[in-house]
Amino acid sequence: MQGATGDQSAQRALGPEDAGDGPAAGELAAVEQVRALCERTLRSNWTHGERAGIPYAYTRPSPERYRWQWYWDSCFAAIVWRRFEAARSREELRTLCAGAREDGFIGHTIFWEGRLSGLRRIFYNVVDEDDPSTSTIQPPMLAWAWRAAVGDPAREPRIVAHHEWLRRERDLEGDGLLWILQPDESGLDASPQFDPIWHHRAQGLPGFVELVHRNRGLRFEIRAVREAGGPVVCEVLTNVLHALCELALGRRSPTPALIDRLYEESSGLFAAQAWPPADSALPLTWSALAPLALPDLPEAIGRRLVEEHLLSSRFWTPLAPPSVAADEPSFSLREHTIGLRRYWRGPTWINSAWLVWLGLVRLGYAEQAATLASAVQRAVLASGLREFYDPFDGHGMGARDFAWSSLATELADPDPAAPASHLGAAFTPP
Repeated sequence: MQGATGDQSAQRALGPEDAGDGPAAGELAAVEQVRALCERTLRSNWTHGERAGIPYAYTRPSPERYRWQWYWDSCFAAIVWRRFEAARSREELRTLCAGAREDGFIGHTIFWEGRLSGLRRIFYNVVDEDDPSTSTIQPPMLAWAWRAAVGDPAREPRIVAHHEWLRRERDLEGDGLLWILQPDESGLDASPQFDPIWHHRAQGLPGFVELVHRNRGLRFEIRAVREAGGPVVCEVLTNVLHALCELALGRRSPTPALIDRLYEESSGLFAAQAWPPADSALPLTWSALAPLALPDLPEAIGRRLVEEHLLSSRFWTPLAPPSVAADEPSFSLREHTIGLRRYWRGPTWINSAWLVWLGLVRLGYAEQAATLASAVQRAVLASGLREFYDPFDGHGMGARDFAWSSLATELADPDPAAPASHLGAAFTPP
């Protein structure tokens, strides 16, 4: 195996001397600073090499903490790469496809730069120590990322095969929605919404090792997990991204099924559904708002999400929506609990801010969309591209040089394709 990292061609960050005169010039300079920061980070995180005769090239989520290829991190990075070097969008996503099994499955994490070793073997979702990737998924967004950054995913056999695997293996009820077998498959890891479902086995607690061990014995096959008593979960964000992929492929939208199964008319919110059912109400998290990213979400539902919830004090913080409603007892800005990292329990993440921003733009909330974008812009210029941010004062937290936080440039410099969630010709408004 051989590899190389980084890129020397990033632009310098702009300084005050580039700003010119007046507020408009200052705003333009700030946008250019964000663009330069995002490009510089993507280029410095880029790595390439070869494993077992297979070439790879992808964006490390963060060089200091995450060196392998994470599925949805690469999809977000590819979407932004189209602004700076479109060929890298294609390379990034083709590298994901190169990590696929013959049946179309693509794992949560692909170990291009060396196999799993040490203590990670205990809590990573692998069946055997020499597995080239994990045996669990992340939120499926490959087809959507390809549509946004490259072209028509329906013309790419490996992308089609991947999404066929998801429909075949994870649609447990035949209604077009996907189910997950562990909290980390949602990408939201230790989100409090999973506490009443997995209890002491939730991610970021010592009992999570028990869950991984049990599911490893079942080869991480979801029907075997269900037969063993579960839990299995139909989760909101997972299915929002799945629906965007189905639309990107020109297939029938799962959005009506998402509304039928996961929307609560009484509250105007979406919530995950577990089997067996959770033994208490799920805490309110930002994933309840994630359907705002769907261009075919009925307008009335979208406006309720915005006006009753997103713009309330629970989510409309000085930065951008926190990952958990600010008035939830489980809301926390602590990065660790009993020495273990517990993500998605309070801080703001740029990818979630971008997804709800898509809904604000589509529904015509121009002032609120601009306010959110400006707050994100200030945060990344002050702290750099961090893994997540304090939703109240905007200071950066978690890993540094975090690749998907380059989505800040999507907010700072909006693409005309944003109101249709970057689906272009694949989407016809209802």
